[in-house]
Amino acid sequence: MAKVRVGRVGEQIKKEISQIIQSELKDPRIGFITVTGVDVTNDFSQAKVFLSVLGSDEQREETLKALGRSRGFIRAELGKRIRMRKVPEILFKFDVSIDYGSKIEKLLHQINEENAGV
Repeated sequence: MAKVRVGRVGEQIKKEISQIIQSELKDPRIGFITVTGVDVTNDFSQAKVFLSVLGSDEQREETLKALGRSRGFIRAELGKRIRMRKVPEILFKFDVSIDYGSKIEKLLHQINEENAGV
């Protein structure tokens, strides 16, 4: 039963953080971001927010730095929007699964082209 609640809270945090980043943050260093997932610990003390950023590696790093600086603001806004006894500490991480998936798709496409040419 506890895992269901953790999952629901994680999805709500994902939705709210996505809205906060899109509408409330005015930092020009923050590029096009998609919040792909949130992992919340069982005691709700920490939330790992996984992000996908469109752009070069330099733009990704700048975006991560800007989000790191605005972490307190995002946490305060999250506390206003979600009624919880303790608002979790937020950690931002890059989601590499999208890049990995596109790499695999590219490799499969190359294999299909080679087989079609044989």
